[in-house]
Amino acid sequence: MVYAFVMAKTEAGSSEAVLEEILAMDAVVDAHVVAGEWDVIAEVDAGEVQDVLGASSSGIQALENVVDTKTYISMSA
Repeated sequence: MVYAFVMAKTEAGSSEAVLEEILAMDAVVDAHVVAGEWDVIAEVDAGEVQDVLGASSSGIQALENVVDTKTYISMSA
């Protein structure tokens, strides 16, 4: 398994709506609206690195009101 954390920046006022869409994704284990440089942090659990890429770029980054993402792959389980 591959674990990753995807940070997302959203349009102003849209973090809660984006959070709900992210939580509905199959590969997302958990997600939270946070304060700081990023607006939402999602935990992704996938079979392979390519699956993390799909969840990040084809999934989260493709959502309306998401303006930027950054993905961190966990080096430990």
